[in-house]
Amino acid sequence: MRRWPLLGAMTLGMMALGSLAGAQEVAIYRCTDAAGALTVQNMPCPKGMQQQKKLMTAPAAVPFAPGGATNPSPPHAMPAAQPRATAQAAASAPVAPATPAAPPAPTVTSTSTLPPPPLFECTAHDNGRYFTEDREPATRCLPMQTTNLAGGPATGGGSACEVVTDRCAPVPDQSLCEAWRKRAEQAESTWRFSDEAQSAERKQRYEQMRRVLDESRCANPAATP
Repeated sequence: MRRWPLLGAMTLGMMALGSLAGAQEVAIYRCTDAAGALTVQNMPCPKGMQQQKKLMTAPAAVPFAPGGATNPSPPHAMPAAQPRATAQAAASAPVAPATPAAPPAPTVTSTSTLPPPPLFECTAHDNGRYFTEDREPATRCLPMQTTNLAGGPATGGGSACEVVTDRCAPVPDQSLCEAWRKRAEQAESTWRFSDEAQSAERKQRYEQMRRVLDESRCANPAATP
């Protein structure tokens, strides 16, 4: 089961509301639980989850032009009377068969059978989980509490840290597409909630992940796990 709903679907819903009630601000909530799972919704986060709120303006409806009176059709001239022989010849002429309707254009779907690039699922020191393409686990330097010779807290300029390495494992082949979809959804959420200084870079990163999905076997969700 997918744990992160698509933010694009929620945005479409807000646009539909905006078309009914005019332009208005809608609150979007970005909720993160203790395990690092991300959810984007239009209601406050449940108690115990980290919440980030953002106001978005839904577009106003485009007014439709009122229907005006149609111009009356010009009077049709009565055709001149045709000789009886001409009418009989027209009645006996063979009727051309109707042209068959053109078949609907087939839906274009990706036929690629290539798998997406490998991913690794990692767990950080605080039990947060994330996906990465890096084969080498990330390392972090956690600050340590230092003491003086008397056993009390050190007050000088010295400091120390403990180097901690994240625990990573390759994502199984049958789970790669789902992992890439979750990673793309996280990237989209990060981009939409970023400030102007980081928006362009994060949008580019999200579009790269979408291309990975669209140009691999993951483009057809019904054919992939």
